[in-house]
Amino acid sequence: MPILGVALLAACTLVGLFAGDLLGAALGLEANVGGVGIAMLLLILLSNLPGRRLGPDSAAGVSFWSLMYIPIIVAMAAKQNVLAAVSGGVMAAVAGTLAVLAAFALVPVLSRWSRRP
Repeated sequence: MPILGVALLAACTLVGLFAGDLLGAALGLEANVGGVGIAMLLLILLSNLPGRRLGPDSAAGVSFWSLMYIPIIVAMAAKQNVLAAVSGGVMAAVAGTLAVLAAFALVPVLSRWSRRP
């Protein structure tokens, strides 16, 4: 049932944006911090729970909306004010650079980990 994919996407988006707002408030910022990323991780985790059996129609719906989520994230990230973040100080550029370097460093680790039987 494709509606399950829509419901899962909507729930992950709402929870992720709420968690991002809470994280921003905890850091003393009036911004959503990582809400879209949290939502994406939730969608990945919830759609791949071990032992969860979905019917073929439900699995197709979840798979379709999981694939559609990446363009949605790109559109949501495009509306963020990157210029204001960078002009606000060097810390934003340093934090972004460190996050990208950490992600690049984890690629070989995760690749080796996923090949284990």
